[in-house]
Amino acid sequence: MKQAMKDIPRVVWLLAASMFIVAALSFAMVYLFVYLTGPRGLSTAHAGIIAGLGGVGMIAGNFTGGWFGDRFGHRRILIIGMLTGGLGLAVLPAVPTAALAVVFPVCQYGTGITRASNSALIAFSVPEGARRQGFALMRFFANAGVTIGPPLGALIAAQFSYGWLFVADGAGMLFFAAWAALILPSNGNKRQKPAAALTADGTRAPGLWAELRARPGVLVVLGAILVADTVYRQQYSTLPVFLADHGLGTGFYGALIAINGGLVICLELPITVALRKRAPLPVIGAGLVLLGAGFATLIAGGHVLTAIVMMSLLTLGDILYKSPSTAYVADNAPDHLQGRFQSLYAGASVSGFVLAAPLGGALYGAAPGALWPLCALLAVVAGVAVLAAPRLGLRQPAAEPDSVTAVAQG
Repeated sequence: MKQAMKDIPRVVWLLAASMFIVAALSFAMVYLFVYLTGPRGLSTAHAGIIAGLGGVGMIAGNFTGGWFGDRFGHRRILIIGMLTGGLGLAVLPAVPTAALAVVFPVCQYGTGITRASNSALIAFSVPEGARRQGFALMRFFANAGVTIGPPLGALIAAQFSYGWLFVADGAGMLFFAAWAALILPSNGNKRQKPAAALTADGTRAPGLWAELRARPGVLVVLGAILVADTVYRQQYSTLPVFLADHGLGTGFYGALIAINGGLVICLELPITVALRKRAPLPVIGAGLVLLGAGFATLIAGGHVLTAIVMMSLLTLGDILYKSPSTAYVADNAPDHLQGRFQSLYAGASVSGFVLAAPLGGALYGAAPGALWPLCALLAVVAGVAVLAAPRLGLRQPAAEPDSVTAVAQG
């Protein structure tokens, strides 16, 4: 494993390590409802509107951040996004309540545009063949931070106030912006239009949709990620309700989430390294099938054993499909479109996150017995589609790395 991780450049290690601090201080979404309905005194409906607008801002940021990065440089957009989100969250406690519906979505948009640029910077920094390890390393530090974040937030809220959670969250993002400006090479920060991406014979390189049509496997993976993340995120919305309905309380649910986080932290890097030479699509497809198998165990009922088996299978599926799918999209992206490819991936993933609660909640309210069979079916179908993708005539990028004048990554 040590030898395999040597391909990860020092700058990616430094970037990933700083992600631990950002993740550990990411309190905004965890405690947003408590803050809005508590200290701010808003109704549940009003708080839901603000949270929903924030979700819209996050989705928009994920889908557009890569375009800005390809045009103006991923380093620059990463720093601007973190500054926007960080400053907005840091001053949020002082913002008038009437302005929250504007300020919070702007914060989330700033956060959203950083994801594609962060992934694109990893793709450009890590050589092809080692990108799975690069993305797994980033997830390792992020998951480690998320594991300690909620209890740390509870401690800050108890000792000070909920407002300080947003100040701390913003401070973490501002630190990341300063750290990224320090460690990432600027490459001149030259502004260059997408039209400047040229092939070796001087003609304009194909655009986004032309390149996507030439890579049907990428389109299949993007669709599968949208489905898979909508299904996977049920563990944070309908699963605790289901467990409570079967007599398993909050303490047990918290233990399940701890199992998930612990297994990811302990197993993702070793498994990713062990499978790094395997073709990516079978690994991704197997992960999605495991995801479906996990939810299928709940068809037997909400018991301690079925819940533990479910979470173990979900976690293994998560490990198999998350980092390899991100790396797969990066490996198949032309240099001049790397950011936009990563934006499509990030947008598909975050859309699943946003859709999970309303879709799952509506189905569980109308037909509780249908939720887990449908989740299992959708995940398995997505996995089978990915496993069958090589038969769609997948093409690798037509241009060699030195035949395209890529936009500046500064």
